[in-house]
Amino acid sequence: MKKLSWEAFTKRIHIKTSVEKLYWCWATKEGITSWFLKDAEFLRNGAPINKSEFIQPEDTYTWFWHNWDGQEEGVILEANGKDFIKFSFAGSCDVTITIEQKEQAVLLSLTQAKIPQDEKSKLEIFYGCSNGWTFWLANLKSYIEHGILLNETEIDLRPFGLAGYEFVNM
Repeated sequence: MKKLSWEAFTKRIHIKTSVEKLYWCWATKEGITSWFLKDAEFLRNGAPINKSEFIQPEDTYTWFWHNWDGQEEGVILEANGKDFIKFSFAGSCDVTITIEQKEQAVLLSLTQAKIPQDEKSKLEIFYGCSNGWTFWLANLKSYIEHGILLNETEIDLRPFGLAGYEFVNM
């Protein structure tokens, strides 16, 4: 058994769909904005890529969420076009997505690694991102299997100072 640490965490979920559908959900603007983001911009050599085109290594991204005025910027580090994506996230961290066909469903694994060891990073990245990814993977399952989005898109949660830590559907 792997030892738990503050440096990385893994979240896994079985989803009844195809490997191809899950890859599309992560690897295209069209896919990632269907269940996760308000908007996304992927650039290749400084130019936007088509909303249905798969991301590639060295593409850059800017992500925009519902209910958060900030944005996340990063680089696609690896993408194989079928079942594996790795991107920079939350500063110095890496997020790895693996998608595997199992007997009854597809297993999606998400690992966020290279988390800094200072107290602020333990709270905001380890705790915050770990909770966030748990929700977003459940949202993805709900969307794929039942067509229901669980995240809040109609009520503005930004006036709540700790919204990202208190609302379960941020």
